[in-house]
Amino acid sequence: MRFQLISHKAFLIPVLGVLLAVGATACSSSGKPSSGNSASPPSAPPSAPSSAAPSATGSSAVAIAQIKANWEAFFSPKTPASKKISLLQNGQAFASVISAQNSSSLASSASSTVNSVSIESPTQAKVVYTVSLGGTPALKDQPGVAVYSGGVWKVGDQSFCALLTMENSGKAPTVCASTAG
Repeated sequence: MRFQLISHKAFLIPVLGVLLAVGATACSSSGKPSSGNSASPPSAPPSAPSSAAPSATGSSAVAIAQIKANWEAFFSPKTPASKKISLLQNGQAFASVISAQNSSSLASSASSTVNSVSIESPTQAKVVYTVSLGGTPALKDQPGVAVYSGGVWKVGDQSFCALLTMENSGKAPTVCASTAG
């Protein structure tokens, strides 16, 4: 059993690094984790951030499609840092972190697939996703949140901060304290 725990921890550290390199999330912006189920194939990142809150369009299906597209674009190794910044709530506050992570060689093998989206309100949705390394699922059914901010569905900053905190041995980075609302 001890070997399994050590082996798991040895695998988890590089996975956390990859998640940070692609801007993954670990909990909702309200600080509460969410849950979900089945996986779907990844899609190509959109050329521009998609918008449309469910209340503005009257269609949660449209909002869900836009959340999936923007979420997967945020995690795509092909998405430039400037685009990722625009797809993260309070992204400008995280610009240096995202830029540094986007240039990581480890980030080029990581991707995320949105498994499910549940619209909670016109400005918030629960997201469940899987992170893959080289096409192999590494972290399945991870909870996160998308927020509708500035006319765009974005990855919630508190979700991103939760992952940064895990990578930093439980200590929240300063940037996370400045964006807490």
